[in-house]
Amino acid sequence: MADRAPAPDTPELRERWGGFVWTDENAEKARTFVSRYPEGRQKSAVMPLLDLAQRQVGAETNTQGWLPLPVIEYIAEYLDMPVIRVLEVATFYTMYNLAPVGRFHVQVCGTTPCMLRGSDDILEACYKRGMVKGSTSEDGLWTLTEVECMGNCATAPMVQINDGNYEDLTPERLDAVLDALAAGKQPKEGTQEPGRHTSEPSGGPTTLKEMVDANHDYRSEW
Repeated sequence: MADRAPAPDTPELRERWGGFVWTDENAEKARTFVSRYPEGRQKSAVMPLLDLAQRQVGAETNTQGWLPLPVIEYIAEYLDMPVIRVLEVATFYTMYNLAPVGRFHVQVCGTTPCMLRGSDDILEACYKRGMVKGSTSEDGLWTLTEVECMGNCATAPMVQINDGNYEDLTPERLDAVLDALAAGKQPKEGTQEPGRHTSEPSGGPTTLKEMVDANHDYRSEW
């Protein structure tokens, strides 16, 4: 998230987003989300619908997307919920952006494992590109946020950019990822460590080595 306070409710905001409605494709998705819940429990679809709305705003603005207040009101009306209930969900979960963000939302994990593995250097690499925490770059390309644990401690340090996780980063590896994104390319997600596939030991397996290439029955060895 770039900001936890909703963007000011201005006439300009109302003019731009007051007429928000689902696209035909998203209307079908919204009906599917709601249909997954029992009769009388349709309000449980509020989270996927907020995400869907944020993605639609992102598609219209060529950004990661965010939730203007009129869009939140639209979701509330769609689910027959008080607006404040929907706003409570949107402000609680940091997956929802409450202020405009850039084309790429760069979220750097700064929790202890990532910090010990060099997240300060990762942030410094972002600063060298002109990024400022909590702000969007002048060209609208980057929004930088420092976040708490993203669950990739075994492959720290890591950065989430929009929906992609990039792990085992160094400043040079992050630069390569950002350069590719800026050029309109899709860099490889996940670990950036050569030869590493997921979160296995970076030096290779230390146990169950016979399982690397084929199944192995260890029971006779116990």
